Amino acid sequence: MKKSLLASVSLLVVLTVAAKSETQIFLPDTVITATANPLFTHRYTADPAALVVDDTFYIYAGEDTGEGRDYNMPNWLVYSTKDMKTWTEHNIPLRAKDFSWAIGNSAWASQVVEHQGKYYWYVSTEHENVDGKAGKAIGVAVSDSPTGPFKDAIGTALVTNNMTTQWTDIPWDDIDPTVYVDKDGEAYLFWGNRQCYYVKLKNNMVELDGEIKPVALTNFTEAPWIHKRGDWYYLSYASGFPEKTVYAMSKNIHGPWQYKGVLNELAGNSNTNHQAIVEFKGSWYFVYHNGAIQPNGGSYRRSVCIDRLYYEKDGTIKRIQMTSEGLTKK
Repeated sequence: MKKSLLASVSLLVVLTVAAKSETQIFLPDTVITATANPLFTHRYTADPAALVVDDTFYIYAGEDTGEGRDYNMPNWLVYSTKDMKTWTEHNIPLRAKDFSWAIGNSAWASQVVEHQGKYYWYVSTEHENVDGKAGKAIGVAVSDSPTGPFKDAIGTALVTNNMTTQWTDIPWDDIDPTVYVDKDGEAYLFWGNRQCYYVKLKNNMVELDGEIKPVALTNFTEAPWIHKRGDWYYLSYASGFPEKTVYAMSKNIHGPWQYKGVLNELAGNSNTNHQAIVEFKGSWYFVYHNGAIQPNGGSYRRSVCIDRLYYEKDGTIKRIQMTSEGLTKK
């Protein structure tokens, strides 16, 4: 009887440890020296977003783990650097399964922003059931640290497919969130596929504040990204398929947006093109992905790259020069 009880207790401990390991993975950080593009070659990374906090540059990405025939993305990843050469891969901070309402390995495009000392991770994934059917959705996780761990902030999706059916009836238009926090503290969420949308967020960053509105953009496909320089707001996004990155400019975050043309050409052998644009220590950077890791890289095994971004005197952006050398290029 005692042996049976001891065995039961031991089993309970093992199951408890296993359950905890299912929600958080604690491994030593990996230090990577980036000497070229792609930045990281030990795993496939896609849909990059970037964040600057003080003297540290962060890249957030989804992990491609498929066999090259479909998107299989169970995890979101985070990398950091202080010198743009030596990168640290931190513990996996968030996984698709951390959202109880999500289904499948759907750690798709995302972005992390800081607001009032907390870090909010806006993600696109697939919702289990809305109005009797599955569909793409946007969730939000929160952490006290830019490297996590993150947890679901509200226990349900922030945006679901049934909220945008008046503009399109496709089930995959609610993806690729980008959030911009303006100097006045007001935050705006942009997202979409085929149709771009935006909405103001409440100060708590986890509730919508007002009506969802469509954004009029030329040849919009997906992957919006908002940044600001001087008086100009820039809205870059993927266009066509295979995708190029194009951009528009406005003096007002509410638009109207003036189309300015191609920013980044087709990303090699990747059908998709996804970008982040940030300033770090006085220089501007363009973060993107391609399928350059050979022999197995491609549209479902993508890799994050980075190159410099430059502006013309009138505020327009010079077309990106994608390089294999990356930031080591002289």
